[in-house]
Amino acid sequence: MTHPATGLPYPSTPADPAAPARTGTAAPGPRSERGTLGADAGTARTGTANAGTHAVPGVPGTQRGAARGGAARTADRAEGDPAGGDPAGGDPAGGDLARRATVDPLFRLVAYALEAAHGRRPTAVWSAPYAFHLGSPGLVAAAGWPTAAAAAPRTDGLVRLSSLAHPADGCDLPLTLAGPPPDAPEWAVRPYAVLRALARAGHGRGGTDLHVQGSLTAAAGLATAEPSECAIALAVADVHGPRGEEPDRAHLARLLADTLPDGDDTLRRAALFARPGKALLPAPEPGRGRRYVDFDPAASGARLVLLAVRGDPEDRPAELARAVALTRAAGALSAWQPGQREGRSVLVLLPDARLAAVRAAVAEDFRDRGRPVPRFLNIAVAGPARREE
Repeated sequence: MTHPATGLPYPSTPADPAAPARTGTAAPGPRSERGTLGADAGTARTGTANAGTHAVPGVPGTQRGAARGGAARTADRAEGDPAGGDPAGGDPAGGDLARRATVDPLFRLVAYALEAAHGRRPTAVWSAPYAFHLGSPGLVAAAGWPTAAAAAPRTDGLVRLSSLAHPADGCDLPLTLAGPPPDAPEWAVRPYAVLRALARAGHGRGGTDLHVQGSLTAAAGLATAEPSECAIALAVADVHGPRGEEPDRAHLARLLADTLPDGDDTLRRAALFARPGKALLPAPEPGRGRRYVDFDPAASGARLVLLAVRGDPEDRPAELARAVALTRAAGALSAWQPGQREGRSVLVLLPDARLAAVRAAVAEDFRDRGRPVPRFLNIAVAGPARREE
């Protein structure tokens, strides 16, 4: 059969099961090339971080800023930290990730970072894949590059948010269910909105310690907000839910769509329900089911790569169009934008045998004109968000 967006033939595959695999059964995809566009991972959030520390109105003793002294952490534990004064805190199943050599470095990092920022080990770490649109309307898929969220529950109505991408802009905020939200750094506005919506729905009214981190930056051109929101929602619902019971993904998908309607809901659904080697056609209405279409370039001798241009923002549209024309001339099968909003990258589908020629043609042209050479990032069609064990 052929994929409707590309006309590329794929071998037949067995029928899919009725529901996606349970968390932990399938990795989001190959990550051996992580780091190509991942320096300062997670910086591609909306807005610019505001450095410094500031008091949070209405919450005595709290402060903004990732560098926090031991006295502040001791006070935090005394005022509602479920760890009961134990710096390890949390659940060993989540906290052990930071010390387990076989764990993916991103998840070790996010587990350790929560402990370093808040003096507690996480109860759970969840990952969610970056997602992208295909050339065919409505079809989305997940990429084998994740974002992650580490969480631990609280009981004092406080949320503490941090990210290595914003080391000077961690924040401690009261979890209010009504009225205007408290003042927060710009990067933390959407995570706080997710936490507030979850609390209103009965998940985590006692508060949460949360650390979020991505493996890609804005340079990749993939949407970063949606996978982060999915990882946060799953982690928070998990640590505040019945032990051993996976959060209801369909419920969380609806909650995120209602809470953040300006986001791309189809990308969130890809992050939550994707399958390796498949493209997803989300249902037009909740409860109507999902359809999957074979989309596995590697299985048919093809390669899917993300091409991202660099340089001045005003030059990027023209440079991106030029790069696409060069890839087509060198043998690429198709190219399209990965999201609904115009960005700095395109996805390129090409025969595996043409990858070197395509990269060489683009690099030569840009070097000859004294322009920054675009970056290429291999994309594997991956599975859904999962709990990292």
